[in-house]
Amino acid sequence: MSQHLFAAFAQSASNRSEKPALFWAREQFSYGQILQQSLWVGARLRTQLGVQPGDRVALWLRNRPEFVSALFGILAAGGVAVPINNFLKPNEMAYMLEDAGVKVVLTEDSNPEALAALQNLRPDLRILRVEDLVVDAGPVAFQPVDRSRSDLAVLIYTSGTTGKPKGAMLTHGNLLHNVESCRQILQIVDLDRLVLLLPMFHSFMLTVGILLPLLVGGSIVLIKSLTPPKAMIEEILINQGTVLPAMAQVFRALSGLPPGIELSLRLCVSGAGPLPMEILKGFNARHPKVPLIEGYGLSEASPVVSVNPIQGPWIPGTIGIPIPDVEMTVQDDSGALLADGVDGEICVRGGNVMAGYWNAPEKTAETLVGGWLRTGDIGHRRPDGYYVITDRKKDMLKPNGINVYPREIEEVLYGFQGIRECAVVGEPDERRGERVIAFAAMDEGRVFDEKAVIAFLKERLADYKVPRRVIPLPALPRNATGKILKTFLREMLRTDSAS
Repeated sequence: MSQHLFAAFAQSASNRSEKPALFWAREQFSYGQILQQSLWVGARLRTQLGVQPGDRVALWLRNRPEFVSALFGILAAGGVAVPINNFLKPNEMAYMLEDAGVKVVLTEDSNPEALAALQNLRPDLRILRVEDLVVDAGPVAFQPVDRSRSDLAVLIYTSGTTGKPKGAMLTHGNLLHNVESCRQILQIVDLDRLVLLLPMFHSFMLTVGILLPLLVGGSIVLIKSLTPPKAMIEEILINQGTVLPAMAQVFRALSGLPPGIELSLRLCVSGAGPLPMEILKGFNARHPKVPLIEGYGLSEASPVVSVNPIQGPWIPGTIGIPIPDVEMTVQDDSGALLADGVDGEICVRGGNVMAGYWNAPEKTAETLVGGWLRTGDIGHRRPDGYYVITDRKKDMLKPNGINVYPREIEEVLYGFQGIRECAVVGEPDERRGERVIAFAAMDEGRVFDEKAVIAFLKERLADYKVPRRVIPLPALPRNATGKILKTFLREMLRTDSAS
């Protein structure tokens, strides 16, 4: 495989210049067009904006075809791409730009007020708009910058659930390694069309939604409209998507498709958060011929770590087995290996593991220990080699000093008829140390009955695990990638108790 990402893409494009690389509703973009656009971006970054090898260049874009050309254009210029959550406010984004030392931003004209506010905060920023891309111009006379596998390719900021976001340093080698592992375990071939509907700035979509199909010679079906769901389904069907990597809520929506509509998909992969058992059951009942397999990953691992293998067995409630050339273990706080069935911290080792956190040597030393990436996720290995995630280390509760994992309670809550989504957090308590509190949002038309929910839980959980309260909400707060914001829920509890 090529030594750097742009070379790998250029090689893939050279073999199939006329083939559609990306479908966007009724539009198509060929490999040749995207390669040409990427060279155009790279040339302007180098010659007009002075980007040097290793310089960080921010990608501040919604989901649109030009995101792909912008990404490869940054890499062609030898730069380091810094994908920015396009739902962030300018002041939130300014922190990341300052931390990463970004001087150039690749963006669009869709939100002129936000762009003006950002430029007011950072007058030194130089802007390149993707609206200026020349699609049908002649060949661009630009020699892409050569890079090595150890050079940084992407600086991706974690969600920052505790403290400020941290920039995970992913090298060309990290991402090429993860693409190859995913190609093998998901059996991706050049006939595949991967459906991309989650935010393109997210590490899951960056690797599995963009790099994987294009480096293998397949295609991207970039969904233009998520609402109404009918429009999303039509785009998948019209462009014959074959593989759908998404999050649990997408598969919940697909479970409700009316009779007569059958998906073109051969495989669905759930990532970017846990897949509740009830959603898996609902999807399997509606689409028995389409495997829905759960996987696991984190930005620091480029991001994919494990998945239930296509050939099976598919074991509900597990995150499968490590992908090729990646190792997983379960360790205690001292780094000792734990036996099968014993909960501890999931640790990962392989060529996909980040080089460290940008400008954060102490955080890096805490996370990369003895050659292992300590993920912060709690789980165990089964005797059959499959792994189970119990919860996040920081989310584990301790009422009366007993370990309680919110995810276990949430799985039971999803079994209560009418609960659409739920989350369990801890509330400080002077006597018990912590109280278990649940939040729940109901299906439309369903009436919330806290007593009925608590009674349901008491039949299925030990008393110390049963929430002291179940609080109804119209919808649970989520970040741009769909993860429930438990920090926000904890803050709601603190604000409520203080008032």
